[in-house]
Amino acid sequence: MLEAIWNFFNQYFWEPMFTRSGYNAVNTFVYALLFGLGVIYSYRYIIKPLKIKVDERLFWAVTPMVVFGSTVRALVDGGVLPQHPLILTPGIFFTAFFLIVPALVADAKLKTYPKITIAWGTILAVWANYLLITHAKNWKPYELTMIHTVVSFVAVLAFYRWKPFDRLYLYPVLAHYFDMASTVVGIHFYGYREVHWIEHHLVQWFGAYIYYPWITLILIAVYYALKYLVPDEEERKFWYLAIYVLGLGPAIRDPAQMILQIGG
Repeated sequence: MLEAIWNFFNQYFWEPMFTRSGYNAVNTFVYALLFGLGVIYSYRYIIKPLKIKVDERLFWAVTPMVVFGSTVRALVDGGVLPQHPLILTPGIFFTAFFLIVPALVADAKLKTYPKITIAWGTILAVWANYLLITHAKNWKPYELTMIHTVVSFVAVLAFYRWKPFDRLYLYPVLAHYFDMASTVVGIHFYGYREVHWIEHHLVQWFGAYIYYPWITLILIAVYYALKYLVPDEEERKFWYLAIYVLGLGPAIRDPAQMILQIGG
């Protein structure tokens, strides 16, 4: 019985972390469930009791820690840092979470919010990016990513002139368009493989640029789902923050992986 449980865990969760074999139906469902519960309980038992308002300041406060976590993840794939469950996916999410919570608590208690949180995340992000810059092999993937990003940002910002969604939802939208740019560049130009279960099949069928209509539809669907399923405005905005982190993380990680792994 124990051997069967271990074999199941090893096949669907443990081994994919180290082999980069990708997501599967089982771990995708479990990670999505854990993500949802994490968002709900983080808001109810951390953000709300600390009386931290969910606004642009919170988005900016968590951004340096996202940069840190995403860059560290790329440094592992680039062979700069050793493989360890705490800095592989999904472990890096837990590591970043447990690193940022004490800073948020300190900020709230000392009434310095968001200074400590930003400073702490920035220190870690600078260290990680120092390692990234000193081990970079080729900056061309970043150039291509930024070209795709700028073009898509222009389109999104032009569309937002008509205020189709809450202003705060612009943050996750831009983060995911940044992520789409880095993903498309990796797959289309450098032969990277999509590891997410559904997207892997879509890319095989339609090519890398299918990401733009696919993720756009998801962002629209998620916005309206949250609008009707999460009546509390502050909690709904915290979900926006979670979606922002989900987009910004891989957006930073993917081009960082490429510049570490692709030689000149």
